[in-house]
Amino acid sequence: MKFLTFVDLHDDKKYLRELVNRAKKDDIDFIICAGDISEFGRGLMPVLEKFDEIGKKFYLIPGNHETNEMLDKVLDNFKNIINFHQNFFEIEDYVFLGYGEGGFAMEDAEFRKFARDWYGKYNGKKIVLVLHGPPYGTKIDILNEKHIGNKDYSKFIRRIKPKLVICGHLHETVNTIDEIEGVKIIHPGWEGMVVEL
Repeated sequence: MKFLTFVDLHDDKKYLRELVNRAKKDDIDFIICAGDISEFGRGLMPVLEKFDEIGKKFYLIPGNHETNEMLDKVLDNFKNIINFHQNFFEIEDYVFLGYGEGGFAMEDAEFRKFARDWYGKYNGKKIVLVLHGPPYGTKIDILNEKHIGNKDYSKFIRRIKPKLVICGHLHETVNTIDEIEGVKIIHPGWEGMVVEL
């Protein structure tokens, strides 16, 4: 399977055109957005319309520029757009886990609840973890020479060993790739990355 993933588009028209054109190519099976598709909600509907028109499944989680409630209010208008915040979807033998919003907390009690549940259900499966904010202790969570990512995300990654982690939020570390104990972590940015599993 091959998919296009991106984050932090913030209603940028130029990159939206480029992402839509790439997503239309025959080799792309589906699209994943790790949040901040809008600019505090501005542009949300037009951006979603462009991706919905492609006719491929578009999975997204909210970032810190949109809320879960904001997405849920509008998604009935689209047949190909799926919000999987605090949820999952399966394609072939992969389980995609989504957890969005926030981005600034170094600990997250709500995430810990989902992490326990997900570990019980999906441990040992091929997992792709999609987050908005970055896990703590990588090249992706550095701001002003300090690690500011989420420690609960890092603990979960070490425990469940996903095949891939997709995240973003910090514009300063866009297009960075790193790892935690052999688990690949990517920040695909607003230009996006094509992933083949």
